[in-house]
Formats: sequence, C-alpha cells, structure tokens
Amino acid sequence: MVNEAGSTETTLLTERVLAFITRLLKNRNITPNAVQEQMLASHVRAMAHRSLTGEPLPEVEECLFDEISDDSLEMAKEVVEQFGNLPIEEAWLLSVHFEVAKDNL
Repeated sequence: MVNEAGSTETTLLTERVLAFITRLLKNRNITPNAVQEQMLASHVRAMAHRSLTGEPLPEVEECLFDEISDDSLEMAKEVVEQFGNLPIEEAWLLSVHFEVAKDNL
C-alpha cells in the first residue's frame, strides 16, 4: 500500500526512528524548535527511503563536519544504527540537526 507521502514501510520506519530520536534528545535535555523538528523529520524520512531503496547519498566530505561536537556525532551514529544499513556519511549529515538544536538551550 502506498500513500501520498510515500510507502507505508517508509512511513513506519520514519515514525519508529523519530520516536527513538525524541527519546535520545529528551535524555539530553535538547529541545528542537518547530522548524528544526520539521527539518529533522524530513531528513529522517529521506534516510528511511534510502535505507529501504538502497539509493546512495551524493559524495560527502568528512572535513565539512569538523566543528560538530562528539556528542552530536555519537547521537547521530546511534540513530543511523537504527536503520542497520546506512553509511557513516548519514551520521555526519544528521549530526548537524542535533548540533543546531543544542543552541536552543
């Protein structure tokens, strides 16, 4: 079954991972604002799609993420592990969402 937002499988995977992220952020007292939540959800939906279809990311340079904190990167790696088949570059990109949300404190 497919809905307008994409496949049901993608939707379910996205919801499961977003729930995991919500717990992860709550445990660290990080509260994204509404715009950040929307951008994060969109990114996670794209990650779920790539996880299910095998679609690759464009090439990403690790050095672009040198200023991301170890904590944000570790959180992102935990999230990427939830998918089980995505490359480390996904964590680099995802870590930016966590780093930006930390500035809300």
